[in-house]
Amino acid sequence: MIRTLIVDDDPDIARLHARYVEALEGFEVAGVLERGGPVLAFLEEGNVDLVLLDVHLPDMDGLQVLEDLRGSGYETGVIMITAASERNTVRFAVGRGVDDYLVKPFTVNDFNRRLEAFRESSTEAAAQAGPTLAQGDIDSMLRAGEPEKRDVGRAVPTTAAIAAALPKGFSQPTVQLVGRALREAAGPDGSGDMSAAEISETCGISRVSARRYLEMMAGRGLAELRPKYGAPGRPEHRYRWIGQ
Repeated sequence: MIRTLIVDDDPDIARLHARYVEALEGFEVAGVLERGGPVLAFLEEGNVDLVLLDVHLPDMDGLQVLEDLRGSGYETGVIMITAASERNTVRFAVGRGVDDYLVKPFTVNDFNRRLEAFRESSTEAAAQAGPTLAQGDIDSMLRAGEPEKRDVGRAVPTTAAIAAALPKGFSQPTVQLVGRALREAAGPDGSGDMSAAEISETCGISRVSARRYLEMMAGRGLAELRPKYGAPGRPEHRYRWIGQ
């Protein structure tokens, strides 16, 4: 069952959404909140697979709730259900790994389609995870269909290949956005790099999100972490594009 938390300050709308959720096969209501502040605490206490999140909440912006959730490491599915359809709002949500975005008003069929799509994607992700693999099997998967090896002696992953199997909480458009910024910074000789702060400013996403995407891309062979030592203290983490 996909346990679903509903976050909306209008009790009538929240009850309506709860009724829709309970009517869908494979879903159940985990709880209903009228404010954004208690969301993280609720996730810490209970098993939640999906959050239906409004943007306009009385205590804090729903986008801030989303950012806090991702910044705290939660990969819980999030579908924004809101009347806010401004470009910057949608872009912000996409940059924080929102799973879907449904604009009010909508029909029950629209609602059902979004949640069913989430259920299908979750089922596919679980199926693709499969059993654990030996190192040789992992190496074969990484190299299957990749271009010829570079002089460093290994196949180089592509942005499309990485984006096709993203962990929950990451979005393909943001991977492509960050990848494009890194490629442009690399320049003709491939030596240029960027920090999380620079990615944040260039791509219009938070520093927390920029750091998460850069670390994920470095872990999957798209970027290389290059500590820069200068002033006393911790080195600055910079990232250089090495994918395709």
